[in-house]
Amino acid sequence: MDRDQVKEHLTFAGELGVAGVSRDPAWRRRAASPRPAPVPDPGSLSAPPGVPHASPLAFSRSSAEVLVAVREDIGDCTRCKLHTLGRTQVVFGVGNPDADLMFVGEAPGADEDVKGIPFVGRAGQLLTDIIEKGLQIPRSDVYIANVIKCRPPGNRNPEPDEIAQCEPFLFRQIDIVKPKVIVTLGKFAAQTLLRTDAPISRIRGRVVDYRGAKLVPTFHPAFLLRNPASKREVWEDMKLVRRLLGEG
Repeated sequence: MDRDQVKEHLTFAGELGVAGVSRDPAWRRRAASPRPAPVPDPGSLSAPPGVPHASPLAFSRSSAEVLVAVREDIGDCTRCKLHTLGRTQVVFGVGNPDADLMFVGEAPGADEDVKGIPFVGRAGQLLTDIIEKGLQIPRSDVYIANVIKCRPPGNRNPEPDEIAQCEPFLFRQIDIVKPKVIVTLGKFAAQTLLRTDAPISRIRGRVVDYRGAKLVPTFHPAFLLRNPASKREVWEDMKLVRRLLGEG
């Protein structure tokens, strides 16, 4: 990492609430000691039971080709009522089809509905900063998707019937990409994938085994825009993500 990259990294860390560095040996010991991941409460956090994984036969083709096939399967989707409620287009997913790191949000917003790409508005720019400045990974090297592929009217939360129709496509995306780490963004994505009603403030930063990956819930970038003080907690979550990516 050159001097300009170091400066940018430290500047971003400062924006997330990190006070800086110190020459004190005790500070270095604290920084070098990884924060243990809290153990989820049994029964409160788990991967959803009974959801089939993608067939191994699917992987005779490349991940990119299989993702294209899934997108073609979705088509101009009319499986739930969202197609009648003002959505412009299906917003499938974007990024590296063989990514080690995958981000999962709730649903497309207005900007995403127009452009057909997840996380391209203000929250998307902050997510890009978290990925590229915080994690030091090009955004194009991760995979980004949402639980719901169509924008709900007024950006309301997706409803149960909409989730039931749409989330199987997310499961297929996860099984095809096969990431090492999944980061859920915000309360809705975490609660939906983990089948829990626990608040995001309690479950963020935990590590859960999920469909062959390690799942880490964190706050949604849109929440951070409204509550910048919580950036420090997301910084801690991203340090955990970096450690998980480095394992194995």
